Amino acid sequence: MLTVGETAPDFKLTTLGEDGPKHITLSENLGQPVVLLFVPMAFTSVCTQELCSVTGEISEYESLDAKVIAISGDSPFAQSAWAEKEGIKLTLASDYEHDVAKEYGIAYESFLPEKNLTMGGVPKRSAFVIDASGIIQYVESSDDPARVPNFENIKSKLVELKN
Repeated sequence: MLTVGETAPDFKLTTLGEDGPKHITLSENLGQPVVLLFVPMAFTSVCTQELCSVTGEISEYESLDAKVIAISGDSPFAQSAWAEKEGIKLTLASDYEHDVAKEYGIAYESFLPEKNLTMGGVPKRSAFVIDASGIIQYVESSDDPARVPNFENIKSKLVELKN
């Protein structure tokens, strides 16, 4: 897994905008802090709860000059349907091939192995705070898909970066 002080790898993922699918990169969002939230799968209860909670607090992130991008391995069309159904107002990015989850070191080898599922590459629930110049300033990841990141710690790091 990537650690604090490392340069965050750039990525080129697909998001669904008003005019259809388009690419989104980390580099085009730098110049401000970026919060990357990796979630295992759309339409699951914990992922929905997490992203709806962040949506409800998005003005706090904006007041700290931060951009929040949520990444999952779902297609951008599934992500869009999920966002519409649940009222998620974050930028959702599709890591359909799981390349970014692997590059960030947070991909499961086998997701939910106790159920004999072999969905390798699914991202662990993780959070990265990346400063305006692209350096990772905060990392949190869990093997437990039910454990959400500590958003108070994330906001504290953003306050620190703003000052």
